[in-house]
Amino acid sequence: MAIKPTKAQKKTQYDQKLCRLLDEYSQILVVGADNVGSNQLQSIRRGLRGDSIVLMGKNTMMKRSIKLHAEKTGNDAFNSLVPLLVGNVGLVFTKGDLKEVREEIAKYKVGAPARVGLIAPIDVVVPPGPTGLDPSMTSFFQALNIPTKINKGSVEIVTAVDLIKKGEKVGSSESALLAKLQIRPFSYGLIVFSVYDNGSVFSPEVLDLTEDDLVERFVNGVSMVTSLSLSISFPTLAAAPHMFLNAYKNVLSVSVATEYTFPQAEQVKEFLEDPSKFAAVAAPTGGVDAGAAAAKVEEKKEESEEDSDDGDLGLSLFD
Repeated sequence: MAIKPTKAQKKTQYDQKLCRLLDEYSQILVVGADNVGSNQLQSIRRGLRGDSIVLMGKNTMMKRSIKLHAEKTGNDAFNSLVPLLVGNVGLVFTKGDLKEVREEIAKYKVGAPARVGLIAPIDVVVPPGPTGLDPSMTSFFQALNIPTKINKGSVEIVTAVDLIKKGEKVGSSESALLAKLQIRPFSYGLIVFSVYDNGSVFSPEVLDLTEDDLVERFVNGVSMVTSLSLSISFPTLAAAPHMFLNAYKNVLSVSVATEYTFPQAEQVKEFLEDPSKFAAVAAPTGGVDAGAAAAKVEEKKEESEEDSDDGDLGLSLFD
C-alpha cells in the first residue's frame, strides 16, 4: 500500500514543480476557472498537450512558490504575477503562439444552465416564438410579465423578453423558465485574464492587434508628438522636419520682402520680378505638344487644299 505524502511534502513537491515551470517557460497565461469542472479541465489539458501545461493550485501556494523562485534566482520579473493571483485562477505555461493557445482554450467552453444565485456573465434574452408548452403554463408566463398567446395548442411568446441583465443574480423564476424552455444561456471555460511574456504583463486584448493596427497607432502617436512639439516650440525628432520647413518659409518671406538675399532665395526673387519666366519654365512640355499639334493641323490643311484642287480639275460640268 502506497504511503500518502504529508501536507509538507505536497507543498515541497508543488514548489519544485512550479519553480521548474518558471525556469522552462517565459510565457504564461493567467486564466480564470470559475464554474469549470474537473472533466472539462482534463479536456483542456489534453487539448493543450505538447507545448502548454495547465497548473492549478491555491493562490497562497502559487504566490509563495513564485516569491521563493525570485529569491533563489534573483529574477524579480516573475513577481509581477503575484498581484494577478486573485480569485479562482490558474496558470497556463506555454512555448507556443499566445494567440493560438488562447483560441485553443476557448474551444473547450461548455453550455451551462442558469442556476439560482449565479451572477449572469451576459444578458439573457428569451426570443419570441413557440415554446412547446401546453396552455396550462400561461399563468407562469403572466407572473413573469411575458406576453404570450395560444397558437396550435401551445404557448407562444409574442415578443423578445430581456430576462436577465449582465451582473444580476439569477432568480428562481428565471431559472425555472429557462429550464422549461431548455435554454442553457451561459457557457463556462478557462478565461484569459492577463498575459505574461518575458517580464511584461499586458491585457489579452493586445493579442488581437494586427501589424496594421500597430502601424496605425504608431503613426497616430507620432502625429500627436509632432503637434505637441510644434505648439510649444519644443524640438523633437518627429517635429524637426516641420520646424526646418517653417523656418525656411519664414526666412524666404523676409528675403522676398527685403533686399536681403541668399542662394536658395535668388531664383524665387527672380521669378517674382519677371513673372513671364514662369511660362518659360512650363513651355518645353507644353511647347512641344503645341508644336506637334500645329504641325498636324497644317498637314491636314494642306491635304484638304490638295483634295479640293484635284476635284476642281476633274469635276467641272462647263469645261
